[in-house]
Amino acid sequence: MGAVDLVRSAGYEAFEASNADEAIRILESRVDIDLVFTDVQMPRTMDGIKLSHYIRDRWPPVKLIVASGKAILEESSLPEGSRFFPKPYSDHAIADAMAGMLSGD
Repeated sequence: MGAVDLVRSAGYEAFEASNADEAIRILESRVDIDLVFTDVQMPRTMDGIKLSHYIRDRWPPVKLIVASGKAILEESSLPEGSRFFPKPYSDHAIADAMAGMLSGD
């Protein structure tokens, strides 16, 4: 199951971006995005780590989940309140994290 399908199957609306620039354009055009789920490996101008810091600086309330199959990160390298999941991750773990983050837990 892909990330977009996972988000939708958990009951949330999902917008897909193929790179950080596209994700930023979506965030700029909408006021109803509460959570961004990104991979560390992304094409073009910035990776998922840089994107998560950019989002935290520009949209502080947005929750952040970062995943990677190649890089094992310490959550301390991510913005405060972010969650990191190494691949392969459990779909249930991601759905539970989204639910908890969005409910304020």
